[in-house]
Amino acid sequence: MIIQDVINYLEKLAPLHYAEDFDNVGLLVGNKTDKVKGVLVTLDTLESVVDEAIEKKCNLIVSFHPIIFNGLKKINGTTYVERVVIKAIQNNIAIFAIHTALDNCIQGVNNIICDTLNISNRKILIPQHGTIKKLTTYVPTENAAQLRSNLFKSGAGTIGNYENCSFNTEGTGTYKGNEDSSPVKGKKGELHHEKETQISVTFQKHLETKILKALFEHHPYEEVAFEVTTLDNYNESIGMGMVGELKNEMKTEDFLTFIKQKMNVSVIKHSKIIKKTVKRIAVLGGSGSFAIQAAKSAKADVFVTSDLKYHDFFSAEDQILLADIGHYESEQFTKNFLADYLSKKFTNFAVVLATTNTNPVKYL
Repeated sequence: MIIQDVINYLEKLAPLHYAEDFDNVGLLVGNKTDKVKGVLVTLDTLESVVDEAIEKKCNLIVSFHPIIFNGLKKINGTTYVERVVIKAIQNNIAIFAIHTALDNCIQGVNNIICDTLNISNRKILIPQHGTIKKLTTYVPTENAAQLRSNLFKSGAGTIGNYENCSFNTEGTGTYKGNEDSSPVKGKKGELHHEKETQISVTFQKHLETKILKALFEHHPYEEVAFEVTTLDNYNESIGMGMVGELKNEMKTEDFLTFIKQKMNVSVIKHSKIIKKTVKRIAVLGGSGSFAIQAAKSAKADVFVTSDLKYHDFFSAEDQILLADIGHYESEQFTKNFLADYLSKKFTNFAVVLATTNTNPVKYL
């Protein structure tokens, strides 16, 4: 196996196309064609983590957070970021970061929090838009079934829990080929009328290259007429945060204690308690102040997140309980999830869960 094989498998879970624009995900250090000797999975990549990878003979670090976030103009070891990059390169260790691609994945960070807090009936809190595309093409009616089948095999036509979704309209297509043409049907230089089927299918944007490849390979015409448009529809399976419900209402104070126990949190910063009981819970791992309004709009009783500033707590406005559990704490189980995911697929090399605690925040 090479590093690209591991990346491909991670992208099946969380395609990098859905990472936030501000983020820096993917292979940050290393060569994608290097053979994998071992994988170390971590939340952050620090010098101590690179040392652990060296000790455990892992030449690929799969990190949730990217060690390189902003551009580097020099690499001389004056910052912890530069020292990590230098040490990784010197020891032929690659670094891959998945970050907001996994944040936006329906099985990712926020789903893990929901699992931990026993939250059910989940849905994405802030669905992404601009990630669903539609392909429309025109094919001789006698070839429509075969083309549709191959488009479905490439991933087109999946909507929620349904597969092989398409819309088809029959009509008549016309064309006249010039002297350089080689028409499959009709003769060049002559106007040809053909009974055709218009096929429309939607697809996730990361599949576009694969779907167009299937279109060109299986369409009978020399020149393929097609249109690809980006839809404004919200993608209910991709986006930030989640909202769901507890099986039974809990007293508010009991729920805060429950969070501390389940999330292994020593302290919770929270806004004023306004309800005696809570049931509808919104969560967002990592920095979540931008989603306070979304949590309120979703009628959540509690919003569990991190990195809330002093003035963010005023935004509760007696409508919701804001609970800041800490950045590291909200994402701490992510590396376990990734290690388990990789271990089930790759058995010919070690997938190791990093033991280095990378939490920079300490509590007295």
